[in-house]
Amino acid sequence: MSGDEVTAVRGAVVGVAVAFGLNGVAVASWFARVPAARDALQLGATGLGMLLLAMSTGAVVAMGTAGEVTHRLGTRRAVRVAVGGVGGGLAVVAVGVGVWPSVVVAAVGLFLFGYGSGTCNVAMNVEAAAVERVVGRTVMPRFHAVWSLGTVAAAGLAAVAVWVRLPVAVHLMGVAVVVVAGTAVAARSFRYGTSTARKSGVLDAWREPRTLLIGLLVLVLAFTEGTANDWLAVAFVDGHGFGAAAGAVVFGVFVATMTVGRVVGTVALDRWGRVPVLVGTMLLAVVGAALAVLGEPAVAVGGVALWGLGTALGFPVGMSAAADEEGRAAARVSVVAVIGYTAFLAGPPVVGLLGDRVGVLHALLVVPLLLVPALALVPAVRAVPSSASVAADD
Repeated sequence: MSGDEVTAVRGAVVGVAVAFGLNGVAVASWFARVPAARDALQLGATGLGMLLLAMSTGAVVAMGTAGEVTHRLGTRRAVRVAVGGVGGGLAVVAVGVGVWPSVVVAAVGLFLFGYGSGTCNVAMNVEAAAVERVVGRTVMPRFHAVWSLGTVAAAGLAAVAVWVRLPVAVHLMGVAVVVVAGTAVAARSFRYGTSTARKSGVLDAWREPRTLLIGLLVLVLAFTEGTANDWLAVAFVDGHGFGAAAGAVVFGVFVATMTVGRVVGTVALDRWGRVPVLVGTMLLAVVGAALAVLGEPAVAVGGVALWGLGTALGFPVGMSAAADEEGRAAARVSVVAVIGYTAFLAGPPVVGLLGDRVGVLHALLVVPLLLVPALALVPAVRAVPSSASVAADD
């Protein structure tokens, strides 16, 4: 590469990383304040699950259009447009929870937040996969690690916000401003994920067995991660007797260990390959989730740490696998994301309904029960040889 090309690649790497990190800040800032929102809106487990469903619905709707949007606008413009939905949605949620308490207003905000985040997610992953191809080694999990670092920072700030009694509205409004401004600047360096094909190919991708199998695997792994995001703080407050600030810290433990797994996981993936590494991490998540529910408080926190490590590589490996063939990347990432994000659609109400019957903590046992059979889907993420990519594009 020439000096200018090296500079462009480094700029793209930094820009993608910043965009991922700020998206993590936005998402985790909301999740860490879920207990406060529940109390402000006086919701039970089922009611909270239905409220969280609004965000998941927005994300799933976005996934149905994000591939086409990214194909038409390019990753740079798609991310800039989408982050406006993220910031606007957070602002409306802030009003619906902390200024004018209303389940309807909060739900509308969460739908907008989910739609913006879902579209941004697809566009960021398409750009990240393109950068990974240019760099020539596994870097996708590290972008997702930066997302996790954003969630760690947000969880820590949320714990402080709870401790100093910062109003939820002020907290979320401030996050919205930072995320929108920072992402708009970061997206200026996006340059590799724009397709030159005339058609997006999304409809064709829905008929590809490998793409659908990857999507099903990502669905289970997204459920594993999303359930922790949605319910860990509440489960430890209600089930293990933790305070609200301690519940936010437990959520921070999950995202911290997930971050470590994503940083270290790139080395493991390059050395041993996707299939054995993903099987091992999924088994860690099975053990960790079981301990988080069934263990004594100290053991349960250790289980959360294992759960985070075990969840680390699922989503980024699925995105990389979907984007193996450059010409089909946007379409396949979109399809896999649609299927995967169905977990965020079904997860909140499923856990909420179970929580009303057996308690939120014990409802989390649904995670290991889904992970074990999903191990059979892991071979679908095996890397596609480069020759297949060339043939597919002819």
